[in-house]
Amino acid sequence: MSSNIKIQRICLYCGSEFTAKKTVSKTCSDNCAKRLYKQKQRAAKIEASNRETQQIISKPIVELKAKEFLTITETCSLLSISRWTIWRAIKRDELNAGKIGRRTLIRRSDLDKLFEGSIQPETIPEPTPKQIEYEISDCYTLAEVNNKFGISEKALYDVIRRNGIPKINMGRFTFVPKAIIDNLFS
Repeated sequence: MSSNIKIQRICLYCGSEFTAKKTVSKTCSDNCAKRLYKQKQRAAKIEASNRETQQIISKPIVELKAKEFLTITETCSLLSISRWTIWRAIKRDELNAGKIGRRTLIRRSDLDKLFEGSIQPETIPEPTPKQIEYEISDCYTLAEVNNKFGISEKALYDVIRRNGIPKINMGRFTFVPKAIIDNLFS
C-alpha cells in the first residue's frame, strides 16, 4: 500500500524545510541522514570518553582514601592543598611525617587526627619577651656588623631572627646590641 501523504518538516541536520512522504522522516535527503547519523555517533563517543575521563579522575581519590601511607603529592591531591601548606604543617609539628630515603610519607591516621581535633585551635598566649632598653652608643648598625664580621646582609638577618636579637629602628638605620653580637660572632 502506498500513501500520498505530504507533510512539511524541517530537516534535523541542515535545518531546511522539506516535504516528507512518511511520518517518520527526519531529514531532507539521504546525505543529511548520513551526516546526522555520524553526528550522533560522534556525540555518543565524546560522551563515553567524558564519562571514562571522569571515572579516571575520581578513581585515584578513592584509592588514596584506602592507602595507609601517603606521599606529599598524594596528600596534596587528597586534601586539595599545595605542597607548601603540607610542608609548613610538618615543620610546625601539626602533621607527623617520616622519611624513607628521599621520600616523605605521611600516615593516613595522622591526617585523620589532624581534622578530629577541636574546631577552634587553642590559643596559647605567647610570653612577651623581656624588653631591655639599650642605648644607641651600645649598639652596632647593621652595616657596621657586615663590615666588622664579614657577614652578608641576608645571613645577618637570619642570625638576628633565629637568635631573637632585639633590633632598634631609628630613622633609616637599624641597631643591634654590641654585647650580643660580639658574643655571637667571637
